[in-house]
Amino acid sequence: MAHRQVVRSFMTSARVMGHNLGEAGAGAGKGGGSGGSVRDAGGAFGKLEAAREEEYFHKLKQAQLKDLKGQISREIEHHEQQQKNHAEVIARHKKRIEELNNEEKNLK
Repeated sequence: MAHRQVVRSFMTSARVMGHNLGEAGAGAGKGGGSGGSVRDAGGAFGKLEAAREEEYFHKLKQAQLKDLKGQISREIEHHEQQQKNHAEVIARHKKRIEELNNEEKNLK
């Protein structure tokens, strides 16, 4: 479940970042919404703000990917442990069947 949330958040941030038209921080465009008063003004401060925003989303994406890798690694470890446990149970059951077969032969 958490895996889906991280992926969904990652996809949403990628979508939001993809809507910039023209050069980021260069001033107000002709489209709808606003990037904030500093970005609307354009110039050096607008570009600086846009760069900070890009850096923020880049770091956020890196953190999300790191968390996702960690979660998947933990899931792999869990499933490998389950596989080991199942192999042990299968071996026990096979041994028990062999014992029952030997017992059945002795009864005849």
